[in-house]
Amino acid sequence: MNSFLAAVKTHSTSVDSLGRNQNGTSLQSTTQKKPLASIIREVCDGWSLPIPENYALQYADSTNFYITEKNRNEIKNGAILRLAASPTQTAQGLHERIQSSSMDAKLEALKDLASHSRDITFAQEFINLDGISLLTQMVESGSERYQKLQKIMKPCFGDMLSFTLTAFVELMDHGIVSWDTFSVAFIKKIASYVNKSATDVSVLQRSLAILESMVLNSYDLYQKVAQEITIGQLMPHLHGSDPDIQTYTIAVINALFLKAPDDRRQEIANILAQKQLRSIILSHVIRGNRTIQTEMAHQLYVLQVLTFNLLEDRMMTKMDPQDQAQRDIIFELRRIAFDAELEPSNSGSIEKRKSMYTRDYKKLGFINHVNPAMDFTETPPGMLALDNMLYFAKHHQDAYIRIVLENSSREDKHECPFGRSSIELTRMLCEILKVGELPSDTCNEFHPMFFTHDRSFEEFFCICIQLLNKTWKEMRATSEDFNKVMQVVKEQIMRALTTKPNSLDQFKSKLQNLSYTEILKIRQSERMNQEDFQSRPILELREKIQPEILELVKQQRLNRLCEGTCFRKISSRRRQDKFWYCRLSPNHKVLHYGDLEENPQGEVPHESLQDKLPVADIKAVVTGKDCQHMKEKGALKQNKEVLELAFSILYDPEDSLNFIAPDKHDYCVWTDGLNALLGKEMLSELTKNDLDTLLSMEMKLRLLDLENIQIPEAPPPIPKEPSNYDFVYDCN
Repeated sequence: MNSFLAAVKTHSTSVDSLGRNQNGTSLQSTTQKKPLASIIREVCDGWSLPIPENYALQYADSTNFYITEKNRNEIKNGAILRLAASPTQTAQGLHERIQSSSMDAKLEALKDLASHSRDITFAQEFINLDGISLLTQMVESGSERYQKLQKIMKPCFGDMLSFTLTAFVELMDHGIVSWDTFSVAFIKKIASYVNKSATDVSVLQRSLAILESMVLNSYDLYQKVAQEITIGQLMPHLHGSDPDIQTYTIAVINALFLKAPDDRRQEIANILAQKQLRSIILSHVIRGNRTIQTEMAHQLYVLQVLTFNLLEDRMMTKMDPQDQAQRDIIFELRRIAFDAELEPSNSGSIEKRKSMYTRDYKKLGFINHVNPAMDFTETPPGMLALDNMLYFAKHHQDAYIRIVLENSSREDKHECPFGRSSIELTRMLCEILKVGELPSDTCNEFHPMFFTHDRSFEEFFCICIQLLNKTWKEMRATSEDFNKVMQVVKEQIMRALTTKPNSLDQFKSKLQNLSYTEILKIRQSERMNQEDFQSRPILELREKIQPEILELVKQQRLNRLCEGTCFRKISSRRRQDKFWYCRLSPNHKVLHYGDLEENPQGEVPHESLQDKLPVADIKAVVTGKDCQHMKEKGALKQNKEVLELAFSILYDPEDSLNFIAPDKHDYCVWTDGLNALLGKEMLSELTKNDLDTLLSMEMKLRLLDLENIQIPEAPPPIPKEPSNYDFVYDCN
């Protein structure tokens, strides 16, 4: 990247011997080898502009970002730049203009400020002038100062406030200023815009975004925000028709939920239940007439995770065998199941009652018949399993009694132990739903059915325990088959969940279609597709074919890299997604990459990607914890999903190109492709699966008995329709 084309613009209106036109524009080529200061001085000299230090180069596109020594390597060869006032001059000018007494001038200045603030170079200069403090003061005093203006020029006031808050959000998003520096008065003012019912939509959006960032970035601010805004005040915004407002609102609720102290989270959950958040989201968001966008899906996923994480405390609580209240729950399970057989508590000797209890606890399927409390001392699932069993016994009493009595009356060793099954099933469901894990920054996988019931986890358990009992009978299992049954049940649940049922009834219906017989058919089909012959001639043939297939997989990976992938930049405010695209050149010698304004539909041409990285310069490819961008982001370090999608290209001792793949498939494709470029082995699970599948297909084709059979190069023609259909017999 030795040169770039610069379009230098001034306010000249004449044409002179240098070829400058009436718009004051001239084009000249310059080189990356020159210092920026020298380039700017040359341009200024050509236009007879004094004090070159007051000027800088900008991209002549919609971004208007400044060129600095740090980012000049990102300039695409042939990019058009323009000469403009330096960041310092622009910041000083806007700092003065936004304090103008003229409302029109002030509005125009704030609009320009909102646009310029996206550029970190300008932002740094404006912040150095104490610009953030000026904006917060304007917000704090805005209502009082412009109260009359608001009455007579409400749209103007709304725009002015919107641009002010937009500039504030953009400036803070650069991470230059700490969130801890803001006053209670500022927080009160922002909260007041959220609490008002008639607030301008753009002002409401920015206010919600500011509150979310405050809560997520500072515990002190979380406490102050929590005092100024309540869940009840946020709820009305979910009833509206604006999907962005709904998304921002749920994001603020999630932030308050996430940052609340452990002892307050259950209290917040109770408030959300009282305010019927779940049913409001179900009615106005999930079952609304609009498609759920990516960010809304992410926020619903976060809310789902945070809700299920409330179960972690019970999941990690061991039962105290000496705690009478906890023991009473087990007595209640016995009473509900065997109520008709219950004898008066004062009848018989103590030994006789103990013997009766032991018999009943055995019928209930506990491992420890004498003291079933000992079954709940392992965590997970701890006391959560007992909670689920009691919920099932009370809310689905007929099903509970039927399962217990049905199995307790069997004496052929085929009884399904309800107690042991419930404990293992609860542990399995916690693993499936990842109870206790932090929400992922990249996941959008929420399940609509969990928003259809206030006690969705318990209802989920009730459906699955009945499935387990049904599968046990279909397998004619004994106690020795317990782990096999649990594996089948997990497969049934996972397959049903992947269909994303909209309700618990739909989930139940999906499970009905996934009987043990059906699972066997699916397994058999998959086994046939992945069949691996073990005889020596077959193994030799496989070994002979494998390099050819491996080369095929390698070419597919490289072709996929040539098509390119859109990656998302993780920022502190995830909602403002920033995208970048990377693709391999057709000759496999250069990686082209660059930022995008939005997620593209289809491939992005090489010409529109600003940056290049020669493959020859790549030193290594690292993944997961070894990536520099994972070491820098403390919050992400705890996130297993993001770690599993992270990889980096090292091309300089201090430089790297950092990626977070959209999903596991793209992660495998890119790491495989990059390793192939470097002449290294492709080690991903995807390569292993592709290799096995293609080898199996090729082996079956080569082993077909095709002697003396001509295989046509083109498919045979479709025969003509018959002249009549008299041969068709209508059974009806």
